[in-house]
Amino acid sequence: MEDTLTIAYLYNFENKGSKEFTIILDRSTLSLVPFTRTAPPPWTLLDRHRCAICTVNAGKIPHCPIAVNLAGIVEEFNGFFSYETVAVTVTTAERTYGKSTDIQTGLSALIGIIMVTSGCPVMERLKPMVRFHLPFATLEETLYRMVSTYLVAQFLLQRKGKAVTPSLAEVEKIYTDVAEVNRNFAERLRSAAERDANINALVNLDCFASMAPFAMEKVLEEIEPYFAAYF
Repeated sequence: MEDTLTIAYLYNFENKGSKEFTIILDRSTLSLVPFTRTAPPPWTLLDRHRCAICTVNAGKIPHCPIAVNLAGIVEEFNGFFSYETVAVTVTTAERTYGKSTDIQTGLSALIGIIMVTSGCPVMERLKPMVRFHLPFATLEETLYRMVSTYLVAQFLLQRKGKAVTPSLAEVEKIYTDVAEVNRNFAERLRSAAERDANINALVNLDCFASMAPFAMEKVLEEIEPYFAAYF
């Protein structure tokens, strides 16, 4: 078995060529293998629009780990508007996904991976979902995967003899914290933005995170009949 996992995003633009980004993750930790680049730009400094819930030690890590890894992609998309059309192809070892969409939607999926795998303590709790990455997921699909991920985590804790908290309140708390990171990071991007593709891609992610606590019970009620065989 290889030591890494690879997810490739290919963007084909109308009359503007194409761009390809290859995400390489450590298979055992799901941490991002950092991109090779020059010194990070000033907007990546940790103390610029730092999240109130951030626990990163600025003395040891002077730059926001997410910002450092996203800097190159932000530069690549700075000249695009969010509403422009793009054909996105996502390739993993197991399968290929494709969708014709606007840039903000196509870029959101890529940004989401990097935010979760860059070492941000808040976003780390979503890491298991990256292993089973689903590009262009709906809110219903995302919530199902998030609740499932959380319950698997509780099962694994129980197997290790540790205390478990099988409550959706904790899932809601996770999403509330993720939404705060998204909002603060959007402020970072505004300081580096030329056009709106990067910012609105993050706004898309924030909409999902902000809606999740309110939509969770409704989604669970809707899918409950699917589990009739278990009742």
